[in-house]
Amino acid sequence: MLIRISLFLALAAALIVGGLNVFVVKDKINTLVTDRNTQHDNRVKAEGEREKAKADLSTAKKDLTQSQQDLAEAKTEREKAVATAAVQIKKADELSDKLAKTSQDLDATQTKLAQYVATGVSADQVGKLNHLLKESQETLEIANEEKLVLQRTVNRLQVRLTRYEGTNTVVTLRADLRGKILMVDPKWDFVVLNIGENQGVLEEGELLVSREGKLVAKVIVRSIEKDRCIANIVPGWKLGEVIEGDEVTPAHPAS
Repeated sequence: MLIRISLFLALAAALIVGGLNVFVVKDKINTLVTDRNTQHDNRVKAEGEREKAKADLSTAKKDLTQSQQDLAEAKTEREKAVATAAVQIKKADELSDKLAKTSQDLDATQTKLAQYVATGVSADQVGKLNHLLKESQETLEIANEEKLVLQRTVNRLQVRLTRYEGTNTVVTLRADLRGKILMVDPKWDFVVLNIGENQGVLEEGELLVSREGKLVAKVIVRSIEKDRCIANIVPGWKLGEVIEGDEVTPAHPAS
């Protein structure tokens, strides 16, 4: 009987120990599985971050290449603008000399005509002189027009040159320049004006918009045609709604 009880106790103790061992092993297995899953997740995350870093590096290289290309193109455009401006300035100087000579010739012709009239020369001679005077006047008018066109070209090129050089030079406009708004696009905040290159408007020139003597907004010219231009409303300067018929005057008039 005592032996049976001892065997029973030993068996019970063995079962308890075995159960405890199973619990401990199971806990260790769960810990190992958790550690393995964590390491796997970390490895996947690390691989993802590495691929992202590669992609970011590739994008940065592309951006750098594009920036270098844009810088080279800007430098080329600046050099072209400088060369074109030099040619136009030379033409303007030559035209000024031509204009001065034409004016001298016109003055001399008028003097000769007055002398011939005073001396009582023939009508045929006076007619020839009048014809010569008319031709000189036409030549002078053409020269004046060419000089005006060249001066506008020089002004436009000067604005482009300052833009390429990165300076913040203020573009001045004719002090007597006056215009009106023909059209307004409220969605994109741009307007069309009834003044253009023929009236002396320059790119990047700023104009004040007013109505009945009150300031409404300020606009900056972006593109120019002969008798009209397109300008954007300057952010922070829109004090009211801009409408058709509003008047514009230079924000920086030339002295």
